[in-house]
Amino acid sequence: MTEIDKETIIAKRIEDSITSVTKTVFPGRTNHHNTLFGGDALAWMDEVAFIAATRFCRKPLVTISSDRVDFKEAIPAGTFAELVSKIVHVGNTSLKVEVDIYLERMHKDDKHLAISGSFTFVAVDDNHRPTPVICDKMLNGFK
Repeated sequence: MTEIDKETIIAKRIEDSITSVTKTVFPGRTNHHNTLFGGDALAWMDEVAFIAATRFCRKPLVTISSDRVDFKEAIPAGTFAELVSKIVHVGNTSLKVEVDIYLERMHKDDKHLAISGSFTFVAVDDNHRPTPVICDKMLNGFK
């Protein structure tokens, strides 16, 4: 397999692993300002990042860091929050995933970026030790 073939396969796996999940922000998920509790937003982001990372490599993963998370706008109760995650860096044993949360008003045709951040995952083996993210099995389509 040439390096170009490997890069093409990795690029396709990145594209195929993009994950989008939409949640409704109900009052039970809000703080005293009646906006989405930040801890819930972070948990949702980690989960959606994990799904994208797992789809990419199909290996056991652990979150090792949540990097800068920018809360650009509060997300009020009674709105939708669309989370979109994408792999942005493939390391030897790690993956970096960016997650954006878009605020969407239920009764308006309006959606815009409200929160963004990145999460790093490490692939682990059966002994919970780091293991390469990319393997021959992946490059051969898990056949």
